[in-house]
Amino acid sequence: MKRNFALLGAALGGTLLGSGALAQAGGAPADIVVVRGEKIERSLQDTPTSVDVTTAVQIERESLQELADILQRTANVADTYGGSGFTIRGISNTNVSGGGSSELTTVYLDGAPLPSRLLYNGPLDLWDVAQVEVLRGPQSTLQGRNTLAGAVIIQSREPGYDYEARARVRASDVGEREFAIAAGGPVLDDELAFRIAYEDRQADGIVSNPVRNDRSDTLDAYTLRGALLWEPSALPAFSARLNYLRSEREGGYVYTYVRTDTANPFDDRIDLSNDINASDTSTDLASLTLGYDVSDRLSVTSVTSFNEAQVIGRYDGDLTAQSLSYGMRDETYETTTQEVRLSYGGDRLEGVLGAFYSKRIADEATQSLTNVETPGNTIQGLLLGYGASPAQAAFITDLYLQALPVIPVDFSSQADREIESYALFGDASYQLAPRTALIFGFRYDREKHVETLSQTTDFAGTYPDPASYGVPGSLIHTAFQAINGGVAGIVAQAGGQAPASEPREFEAFLPKLGVTHDWTDSVATSFIVQRGYRSGGLSTNIARASVTPYDPEFTWNYELSLRSSWFDDALTLNANAFYIDWTEQQVNVNLGLNSYDSQTLNAGQSHVYGFEIETRYAPSNRFDVYASLGHTRTEFDEFTVDVGQTGSDFSGAEFAYAPHWTVSAGANYNWDSGLTANLNASHQSDAFTTVGVNQADRPKADARTLLNGRFGYRGERWGAYLYAQNLLDEEYVEYVYPGREAALLGRPRVFGITLEAEL
Repeated sequence: MKRNFALLGAALGGTLLGSGALAQAGGAPADIVVVRGEKIERSLQDTPTSVDVTTAVQIERESLQELADILQRTANVADTYGGSGFTIRGISNTNVSGGGSSELTTVYLDGAPLPSRLLYNGPLDLWDVAQVEVLRGPQSTLQGRNTLAGAVIIQSREPGYDYEARARVRASDVGEREFAIAAGGPVLDDELAFRIAYEDRQADGIVSNPVRNDRSDTLDAYTLRGALLWEPSALPAFSARLNYLRSEREGGYVYTYVRTDTANPFDDRIDLSNDINASDTSTDLASLTLGYDVSDRLSVTSVTSFNEAQVIGRYDGDLTAQSLSYGMRDETYETTTQEVRLSYGGDRLEGVLGAFYSKRIADEATQSLTNVETPGNTIQGLLLGYGASPAQAAFITDLYLQALPVIPVDFSSQADREIESYALFGDASYQLAPRTALIFGFRYDREKHVETLSQTTDFAGTYPDPASYGVPGSLIHTAFQAINGGVAGIVAQAGGQAPASEPREFEAFLPKLGVTHDWTDSVATSFIVQRGYRSGGLSTNIARASVTPYDPEFTWNYELSLRSSWFDDALTLNANAFYIDWTEQQVNVNLGLNSYDSQTLNAGQSHVYGFEIETRYAPSNRFDVYASLGHTRTEFDEFTVDVGQTGSDFSGAEFAYAPHWTVSAGANYNWDSGLTANLNASHQSDAFTTVGVNQADRPKADARTLLNGRFGYRGERWGAYLYAQNLLDEEYVEYVYPGREAALLGRPRVFGITLEAEL
């Protein structure tokens, strides 16, 4: 076990070649990338799953600062709503149609699953990170719940037995500043080692707010990491690694909108909100990994994790200098996991068998002044029911809507959710013949959900005075009185308390079966079929103050992969093609009372298909080049809802933020003098930003091509670099706010300088 940890620590410490990066120390190009996200450590070339691996070398060479920088460069991955989330193969990390309360992709940090709320303004900076893996396709067999679309695995650098210290200072022309240090080494030689890392990031922001005389997207953040590795000499087959992280971040709200009614919103980025748009997060995370080598072939591993996160968001709902709509969300998440697994590596059989438990407690408190659109169709229908003629009903409805176009509501709520999960899982390969292996796996998963809801609502405006429209007893006077009462009833109906729900339990069996064949020592293909899963849950309906159940959703994923290397492993060419059949899809449905009368139902069916191609060529330790190409097509086969007073048919519509094409490429060159250069580019085609039959009528997220680079000098103990992001100053829109002169805009060109030193 001690030998395995040492080898893996060296690999993840930055001596690996990942997506085209070269070993810093010189010599021949490294050609082994270790994939850890599938519980069994395999080389990238031996992993049929579609996975992009970014090592510490590439993080440094491309000046990657946070997870979003990696996702922008990954085939068939795209960000959503200004970086608040992402899609893998066109599937959002949260949902594709607003339905469901669980994630579809989970980010794991040092073995701990992070709530999706932490994807924005969470502890996802890349300082002292050893490796990031983006696994595309369902990971339900090995990772379990919330990985129907994929998983992201982030691993910090591990302690080692050589003293090391390094520091970095970074600054940019848009007021971004960073100071970071890391150090580690032995406490007891070859027995106990430590590592500690600290990063402080500040940003002045690029969106001005003349109403509040400040910036709307500032950042004040720090992250502290610590790790201990214990490999007792008295028990050489045993090892223990403890990781801890503390992070606090104060920044702009999840969505920082820019006014588009200026002469040039890209050069003059302005926000006119009078209420604060901000998101503050704090995270504590700990994980403990215990390992014991029972024999040369059999080992047992235990992974325990706990993380607690608080997210406080404040927003201006109307984006103007008036206090028409505003709100606050205070969310707390506590997640505990325990996994125990046996790993076996024999001559013909290799695999893992494990058990898993998790518990997540989520508490969400909200307060807001919310404007609910006055339901004109409902009013007109009621008037017709009371005997008014169509002309009279239309006239009175229009008159009332002019007086009260929206219903201002003071709203507060408290929602509590508890989810427990138990699972047994296995994944293995068996060598049927010298060049052919059978791949098989399973997961049996059980979940239990409990949820409570309490809401308070009050009308916060002024009702239209019936006397201003007619004398008492007249049709208009009587109608306005009745409509005012109906509006009051709508507001009152949304208030109330839903008692703790009966525990809702779900179970699923998720099989996996495939075959791989080595055509030569350097060319292999695989075909794998596996089932993906997201559990059911409980849906909160704000308008009705109710909690209603919905059922699980499932996918069947069919995937063909190619792994190949050429010219003594200087060139690799890998590819995956996939088809996903999605049934019982969880979708968000409006029931007709108003815009808040929505809940989750199992009403969708869809399919997804596409491919990823990734290649790297490293002919020497001076030069390497790498590229990737991704293609995805998504389509709802069935999305028909006819509930209450609304009906929709989304059949034929595409998923939101699912670009058809993603392309990236880059190159590195090192001179003997110590000069080093990197140039990289990524492209995404345009994409719909909404789901529905009318999605083509809404503005798309613009296609964009981003060029980035870094050039500098690296000495034996120090380095100085210039870097550029969006070098060509590409102007692109990520989302247009409906009914507002506001949008989410892509980041402008940024120039910066980095200074590094190490012992």
